[in-house]
Amino acid sequence: MTHDVVALTPKAPDNQTLLAGLYAGGPSLRVDSVSEGAAIQLHTSDGVPLLTVEVPILIQVPGEVSRLFGEGVRAEAPMWWTEVRATTAVKAAGQLAGSVAGRLTAVLGGTTWPPTAAHTEVVTVSSQGGEPPAPGHRPGVDILTDRAAVVFQDRPTVAATTSLTDLLQSTVASGRELQIVTPPSTHLTLPARTLLTGLPARWVVRDTEGCFYDGLTGVVLHWHDGHFTPTATTDNGARLADSFTAPAPDTKGERQLLLTIRTTHPADENLLLGGALEACWQILTGTPPAGWSTAEPVNLPWSARQLTELARTHAQKATPTWLVAVGAPDRPAITAFRITHTPAGVEEHITLAVGYPAGQTPPLGVLPELAETLATRHRLTSMLTHLRLARADLTTPPHHEPPPIPVSFTLGPDAVQSLGHTVAESAPGIRPRRLGATARPALHYPLGDGADPAAWQLLKRLNELFQRGH
Repeated sequence: MTHDVVALTPKAPDNQTLLAGLYAGGPSLRVDSVSEGAAIQLHTSDGVPLLTVEVPILIQVPGEVSRLFGEGVRAEAPMWWTEVRATTAVKAAGQLAGSVAGRLTAVLGGTTWPPTAAHTEVVTVSSQGGEPPAPGHRPGVDILTDRAAVVFQDRPTVAATTSLTDLLQSTVASGRELQIVTPPSTHLTLPARTLLTGLPARWVVRDTEGCFYDGLTGVVLHWHDGHFTPTATTDNGARLADSFTAPAPDTKGERQLLLTIRTTHPADENLLLGGALEACWQILTGTPPAGWSTAEPVNLPWSARQLTELARTHAQKATPTWLVAVGAPDRPAITAFRITHTPAGVEEHITLAVGYPAGQTPPLGVLPELAETLATRHRLTSMLTHLRLARADLTTPPHHEPPPIPVSFTLGPDAVQSLGHTVAESAPGIRPRRLGATARPALHYPLGDGADPAAWQLLKRLNELFQRGH
């Protein structure tokens, strides 16, 4: 596994402190700036990369350390988060990463993840067994072939970090598939899962018996022709790993409420984005979002104005904006949302998950109120809600989970008008509830209580109705 160490310090690592950390390998090692200045790479005199130090991030949002590393690592916001990532190709590189991070915390205070990794000893490094990177090789990639960029991770949670999102973009652009290899104890955050879904990327899990399988589908994998690929059965089908289908750790009673929301706004210079997301958070949890960022860990206090300014800057470059937001530590909620400019205007595509421990009842009764708020104040185009039996911490384990079950669907006023009121209200077996203005209502379609899979048939009827209507 790749050796990652994260230094969590109450003070910012200045250049002098970083230099002292990089001297953990002695004066013979070389330092270069990589990733357009976003990281520093330490390598041997003959060009063998040893480790990469990311630019420190100021974390101002409470709970991010425990969310991503578990309760065993204690560090309170505000803090500085400095990632040190060592290669697997050189034996002593992992120990060197621990010394670099340990020297930072020795000078600045704080702690590291893993807690036992930090030390301040000089590490003698031999490049024997390593080799200079091939053309096109990016920092953080453990194996690069014509088919795939393979990254080994041993973290408890794989998150949508800046380095991961950059690596995903560059890998896809090169025509390769990004493959992240983890032990079976690793989980994905919702933003990380969102990034990996729908792109040429794969979560590869190595189980305790040394076999590999896809962490999202359970399909058994093997290494062939430069990448991990499904192992075909005798009838050319796909076989599921026993580790995936075996009973998952007990999450009985834990549930997730999932919302998929789309809003469409006129492209106006006074437009303020994030209002729909803020309304969802307030109605479902009683508080606004705690923080937002363009990656994980989430580092900025919530500000709809700041995220709007960022989206406007990206729009001037004709690029979409992808963001993450989280809630307070005691109210698990997380979202990945995308802002794009289309001929219809400025669109927000929001995926929001709210977690409920055993004994807590998801507030399904407030969904019509939420739908009306979004329809009348935040230019709702559509909202689909599901309920599922799954982890309250909102992470995805490499085990089979029951599929979500639809609860309701809401069609915004413009979408209803485009479809036609008569058509929109004619779905067999579904009586929609009118919301908002009488002349231009939104329609809220109740589909069930999140427990009966028959709700999928009702949703299918709606989809068929909308397709015929257009």
